[in-house]
Amino acid sequence: MNLPRKETSLGASHSPLTTLVVDALRERIMGGTIPPGERLVESRLSDELGVSRMPVREALRQLAAEGLVTIEPRRGASVTAFSPEQVRELVEVRATLEGLNAKLAAQRHDAKQIAEMERILAEGTRMIDSDDQAALLEMNQRFHDALGSIAANSVLQELMRSLRDRTALIFAPLNRTRGQQNWDEHAAILRAVIKGDAELASLLAMRHVYNAAQMEP
Repeated sequence: MNLPRKETSLGASHSPLTTLVVDALRERIMGGTIPPGERLVESRLSDELGVSRMPVREALRQLAAEGLVTIEPRRGASVTAFSPEQVRELVEVRATLEGLNAKLAAQRHDAKQIAEMERILAEGTRMIDSDDQAALLEMNQRFHDALGSIAANSVLQELMRSLRDRTALIFAPLNRTRGQQNWDEHAAILRAVIKGDAELASLLAMRHVYNAAQMEP
């Protein structure tokens, strides 16, 4: 695994080093530069990112808490790799929660929130053909976060954030090949939310998850 060196090492930045290392590794993991199962060797990462081993170690712990990294005794850290059974279980739960999220949003939305989601939808649609995968992933996250804000259930949002972190490795590679379809599905969910059709919004959100995972319900 060879991470591309930047002209300025992370160690030369004035931002918190752990945060910078977390962001750099997350971008590479989510972008597929470091594939599932790949070992993450502290000394190598330290050298390639231009930082000491301490912020690398702390970053790996944080990414492990997010579910992107697995740390095992004697083997060390590696990018998380899910079994087919684990993938199905995670997708089933996420689909159910995303459905509830969209249902509540359809019941509770207001004009200001809808306008914000329409802006996000328009911007995401314009970016469909972009080569900036990190920006596309960020825009996708913004759409789902905005939907969660409309749903206005803090317990559900806490569960969703944790689950989205754990399922990020499942969806990120597939989303890169689903650009138009992904945002068409977002648009359909938003239309149902605007109409206040809670059951349709829920169905579309659940189907969106299964489509993104390329699985049948």
